[in-house]
Amino acid sequence: MATEPVRVIPDSAWRHYDLYQRVTEALYALPFYFKSETMIAGIMATDIFTLNAAFGATIEDQVVNTLNAMRSIWDPQGQYKLYGFIRQPQTFPDVLCRRVSPSDNEDTTIMGIELKGWYLLAKEGEPSFRFQVTPAACNPQDLIVVVPWALSNVISGVPRVFTPFVESARYAAEYRNFHWQHLRNAVSSTEIVSPTISNAYPKKSDKIADRPISDSGKNFGRFARTGLMDEYLQLAKSEPLAGIEARHWLSFFKAFQEQRSGDEIETEVRRLSNLHSE
Repeated sequence: MATEPVRVIPDSAWRHYDLYQRVTEALYALPFYFKSETMIAGIMATDIFTLNAAFGATIEDQVVNTLNAMRSIWDPQGQYKLYGFIRQPQTFPDVLCRRVSPSDNEDTTIMGIELKGWYLLAKEGEPSFRFQVTPAACNPQDLIVVVPWALSNVISGVPRVFTPFVESARYAAEYRNFHWQHLRNAVSSTEIVSPTISNAYPKKSDKIADRPISDSGKNFGRFARTGLMDEYLQLAKSEPLAGIEARHWLSFFKAFQEQRSGDEIETEVRRLSNLHSE
């Protein structure tokens, strides 16, 4: 069997290495700094599983805004005053750390973040996003970051975020391919076709996705199924929501959605939340 990929981080001699380390630290500190002006109310308990689709992009935007507000953490000496985190949807990576007003044709990008919000009470019980970018499109300093979130009062309130999953984007892409080709015990072809990439931070029009020869179930790129997140997912599901672990809320909603009306579920949610606050 092929050798398992090895995680590679930027060379410590890289001139932006300290920034890379501080940005990583800032990402782990997100739950303490995250602020959202979004107030969500009036959601039927029977619709609780749909929140990620409705508000996922908004949460991701607010994560970027929070990172920019955390400048004192990732730029304590003011060396990067002209730089910030900029969202660029529909291409890889979602977020760039770059100079805010670069000159024409000047690439001032320092690092990228592939940012994914994950609603803790999504029915799948795991992040459902697909990560298909080819490893060659990732620089060593680029990260994939999954930020779990939920509402402060379970079915209403403001979004809260929890400790994110942070991983090297290149390693994640390499491990995804390794898992697809060598760990699944597949009976069909495991060959993957990779595009030719000349540099990282591609344009929207560039072809950057790896493609499997055989994928009848459309499962290639389902990152949470590679095994890399398994330990993290267990920790995330143990996060308390109104004093009860997220895993128990998820089981509760799944079970009650099959048996009870929306009003009955909401009444039970409020009862459980009140028990914790008493």
